[in-house]
Amino acid sequence: MQNKTRIHADPSLDQDQFDRIPDSLVLLILNKIADVRSLGRCSAVSKRFNALVPLVHDVYVKIDRVVTVDGDSDDALNPSSLRPRNLFSHFLKLMIFTLLKPIHHLRSTNGGNKPLFPQLSHHSPAQVLKNFIHIRNLRIELPAGDVGIEEGVLLKWRAEFGSTLQNCVILGGTWVDRKPASAEQEIALDDNGSIPESFYTNGGLKLRVVWTINSLIAASTRHHLLRPIIKDHPTLKSLVLTDADGQGTLSMGVEQLKEFREKSLAASASSNRTQVPASSMKLRYAPYLELPGGMGLQGATLVAIKPTSEGSCGSNSSRKETDAFGCGAFDGPFKAAAKALLKRRTYLLEMNGF
Repeated sequence: MQNKTRIHADPSLDQDQFDRIPDSLVLLILNKIADVRSLGRCSAVSKRFNALVPLVHDVYVKIDRVVTVDGDSDDALNPSSLRPRNLFSHFLKLMIFTLLKPIHHLRSTNGGNKPLFPQLSHHSPAQVLKNFIHIRNLRIELPAGDVGIEEGVLLKWRAEFGSTLQNCVILGGTWVDRKPASAEQEIALDDNGSIPESFYTNGGLKLRVVWTINSLIAASTRHHLLRPIIKDHPTLKSLVLTDADGQGTLSMGVEQLKEFREKSLAASASSNRTQVPASSMKLRYAPYLELPGGMGLQGATLVAIKPTSEGSCGSNSSRKETDAFGCGAFDGPFKAAAKALLKRRTYLLEMNGF
């Protein structure tokens, strides 16, 4: 009688092949994910992922809604309900950004009901990000633009901040899908690049001043709200705060972040935003701009803003730096519009700090 052969499991199959991937490669993959919600889900996969996620360098945080301390309801702060008005006024009383499900439902893989990221229950990005100890590049997206505008109006801004405003450029106008007949006549009268008289008499200048002030308030409010995040993350090298509408973008690089930490911030009278310093503004205007893709921009306006500083306001290097920032502030057809407007005649304005 033949002996029965014992069947043994292959020892090589007992080892999880994924464990053979080095941590450095796993971190590289997690950095590509970036989104804080997806990283939260990854942390729930295993103890190893739970330990690696806090080491991620690149993080993206998307804000769904905002909560204020005075008990405003979600509907009252819903971006769609605020669009006809100036949303930035609600940000002035903003105290807490909020993150929604499903992150705060994730539980630790170590057992028990302890949340994977304990601070997520408070819905604050500053608290959520405390779980990440090596963030280098951070991008935060708000639910909507801060400045309420009418339908069909284009308003985009980009600002650079250190401890205070360093550069800001604003692009505005009215979108049109084809060149109106009246624009032909306006352009014919505008061969020398001068702003037509109608710009001053029909409220055009006043409207653009309102756009400028509102955009600066929005930018300085965002800057003020970044204080706890920058304080808690000394490893930060790049910080961008934008919105889902693509209306405004605040950016800070290595030098700006260093200055932010070393210099005291000047708060405005409202104490809910950083004070905007006295600045010089360069306004360029075109009654109509034809843009790539068959679209046009009527009443196209570019406003470049830079804080006034002794001895550098009108220097050649300062002018080139400001123009370079304005040219690179936007992408696609907006970049083409900015380039075209930079060739127009410049009108200088002065603005007091506020």
